[in-house]
Amino acid sequence: MIRIVLVDDHPVVRAGVRALLDGEPGLSVVGEAGDASSAVRLIDTAAPDVVVVDLNLGAGDDGVELTRAVRARVPAPEVLILTTYDTEADVVRSLDAGARGYLLKDVPADELFSAIRRTARGEPVLAAQAAATLVRRSTAPEGAVTEREVEVLELLARGSSNRDLARALFISEATVKSHLAHLYTKLGVDSRAAAVSVAIERRIIRHRG
Repeated sequence: MIRIVLVDDHPVVRAGVRALLDGEPGLSVVGEAGDASSAVRLIDTAAPDVVVVDLNLGAGDDGVELTRAVRARVPAPEVLILTTYDTEADVVRSLDAGARGYLLKDVPADELFSAIRRTARGEPVLAAQAAATLVRRSTAPEGAVTEREVEVLELLARGSSNRDLARALFISEATVKSHLAHLYTKLGVDSRAAAVSVAIERRIIRHRG
């Protein structure tokens, strides 16, 4: 029996996923949580094999930070991201944090069941959109936006100034300007607003509005 903890800030979503999983032989939901702090406490007591995590968990830590905390435990449950977001930043950050799989919430039930079983076995599981993101990065290394540049773009999207960027990233304003110059070249733009617009259009970052 695969023991599962669900983490999603929407109770209706948790109820729907739980109903699906509890009806599938070999899968058992042993707990659910609506935020990262509650999830960590639950995971420590419930000892799940797989934690199914949404990226958006409301206030507090997000799904990526929760994934990192879960994978730091001994023994560490496997993590399967189940979300609506498929941007490059979200996919890469999740996998870098230790998630074994990344699925979107419109996945058919049979694929979700299969993904949980594969995740429990330690096998990688990727939605088609997430896999395509990784392929794009690997086939265009010179033009690929780096993880630090993604952080810059996300801060730009929030309206941060160069000084704000420098403080948030613990770098100098000169380094900020260097990052912006590289981003403008890679994205084919000449302004901060255009960089954000293209990054959202290409699904490098998530639209925050």
